[in-house]
Amino acid sequence: MVRDFRAKICLITFVCTCLVAQAMAPERKVEGHRLISDRDPKVTIELPKAVQYVGADRWLLYDVADAELHAFVEADERNQVQRLYWVQFEAYVPAKPDLHHTYDSPRHAELGGMDFYVDTWVRKQGDETKPGSDREHVEALIRSKGYRMPQGMMYVRLVHLLDEQKRKELMIIYGEDIRPTGFSAGDLEEGGKSHDHWAAIETELIQRAKDKVKLTK
Repeated sequence: MVRDFRAKICLITFVCTCLVAQAMAPERKVEGHRLISDRDPKVTIELPKAVQYVGADRWLLYDVADAELHAFVEADERNQVQRLYWVQFEAYVPAKPDLHHTYDSPRHAELGGMDFYVDTWVRKQGDETKPGSDREHVEALIRSKGYRMPQGMMYVRLVHLLDEQKRKELMIIYGEDIRPTGFSAGDLEEGGKSHDHWAAIETELIQRAKDKVKLTK
C-alpha cells in the first residue's frame, strides 16, 4: 500500500512538472530572421538577415510576470557579440492584479504603428547582474551558445504597453559593442570623463535601432 501510494505521488508530481514545463514553453515562432507573435501583441518582428538566432527562454520573472525572451546576435569571427537583439513579451500573472508597468520616459518612438517608450544606457562587462533578472537569463542563453559579450555595450530599450491596464508589454532591446565609438562604457556613463559625447552617440544609436528592427501587424 505504502509503495503504491508513493508511486502514485511520484507519477502525479511528474505529470504536474510536465504540465508546468509545457505551459511555460515559448509560444512565439522564429522563421529565419523573423519573430512571429500571434498574440499580446500580434506582430511580426523582422531583423537584419545577418542575425544568428541564439534561442528562447520562458519563465516566471520574480514570480510576478510571465516572461518570454528571444535573443539574436551578430558576432565577429571570435564569437564576440557585436550587436544584440533582445525581444521580450511580458505579462503580470493574474495572481498579482495590482501590478502595473510604470514606464515614464519622455522619449517615444513609433515602430510599425505602435508607440514605444525609449531609454538608453551603457554597461561595462562585469557590472552587477541581479539574480533572477531577465538580463541574467539572456546572458546565460548567449553564453550557452558559445558567444561572448564585449567589454562594453550601449543599449536602446523600446517598450510598448498593450493597453491602458499597463499589465502587458513588448520590450525590444538593441545593443551594440561600444568600441567603434572610440570610448569605453566608463567614459560615456553619467559622471564619466566623456559623458558630454553621449547625447550625439545615443541619437545615432536610437536611429540605428529603428532602422534595423521592423514591425508589421
